[in-house]
Amino acid sequence: MKPLVLSLSKDRPSLYHQAMTFWAYMLHCRGGQYYVGHTDDLDRRMAQHQSGVISGFTADRLPVALVWSEAFQTRDQAREAERRIKGWTRAKKMALIRGDWGRVSDLSKGG
Repeated sequence: MKPLVLSLSKDRPSLYHQAMTFWAYMLHCRGGQYYVGHTDDLDRRMAQHQSGVISGFTADRLPVALVWSEAFQTRDQAREAERRIKGWTRAKKMALIRGDWGRVSDLSKGG
């Protein structure tokens, strides 16, 4: 369920549902490896990764840098993008980071 937000506009005070944004994202980690994840709060998640508070892959490979992210309307869409990108080759991930959609397409065809 979307959170309720109170608008205190002097013309029309009202309650409305705020649309949540979900993110799929990719980090470049120490050693040149990539980490792909999803979240509903990209700023908070980045702070968690950068501080090492999230144990596991990224905590062992600090520092990390955000190299790509995309917003989605639902958590399922963001999770699906994460799952799909995790299966990509390094070359395809690098093309995505560059925004080189032609190369992403070529690599999808095995080129």
